[in-house]
Amino acid sequence: MRVLDYLKQIRIFRSIIYGIVGLFTYPGLALFNQMKIEGTEHLEDLPKQNVLFVSNHQTYFADVITFVHIFCAVKWRKFNRLGIPYYLLNPFTNVYFIAAEETMNDNWLTKLFKLGGALTVKRTWRAEGKDVERQRDVVDTQKIDKALAKSWVITFPQGTTKPFAPGRKGTAHIIKNNHPVVIPVVINGFWRAFTKKGLTYKKVGTPLTIRFKAPLVIDYTASVEQILDQVMDAIEQSKDYMLKGKHHAMKLVENKA
Repeated sequence: MRVLDYLKQIRIFRSIIYGIVGLFTYPGLALFNQMKIEGTEHLEDLPKQNVLFVSNHQTYFADVITFVHIFCAVKWRKFNRLGIPYYLLNPFTNVYFIAAEETMNDNWLTKLFKLGGALTVKRTWRAEGKDVERQRDVVDTQKIDKALAKSWVITFPQGTTKPFAPGRKGTAHIIKNNHPVVIPVVINGFWRAFTKKGLTYKKVGTPLTIRFKAPLVIDYTASVEQILDQVMDAIEQSKDYMLKGKHHAMKLVENKA
């Protein structure tokens, strides 16, 4: 394990991993489906460390892989588009992503991507398909803090692909403890285009949208609950957004009637 952790720190090793994973996943994102990217201008002047991306979650792997593609494209001055993936020749590697330990050993592609920068953590609420209750692992917390100190980190506060699921306080603790720049991201369409794992197609020709918002203005002295509420509202997964969605659906039904 120590050898693998050491390899993750070597830029050329991670570049090779990103190149391989990127080549396998690019067609499903940019050729077989219709991707629309917004807000990458918010990424241009970010610091090289202590940046936390928070997003809703629709598949296990396609979401985070898409982020990596976009970060690589922005590095090559390609904003709000991917275009031809020559950016994989010199990818952006200064990023880690938080993932449940049990989901990163699914197949050879996920194991390979794990070597590219996964911060594997133990879920505090679910394990091996069963609901559990356990405290946050201190080692997991230290792992995330260490990654933030030198790079960008991607996390999905809900910890599940279920829409409007409650956020987990772990994300708020990360923000409160590290005072990072927090970039909210809202994605959509991935659940239609891909299966739950995000590695095989369910429907081609699907519109995929990824919208990066401006950094949040956060009061780091606020409570964990207040910070979490702000994050969930920013990624449009709060109760207010759920009610708006139901109201919109009812209007559509009424109009059709």
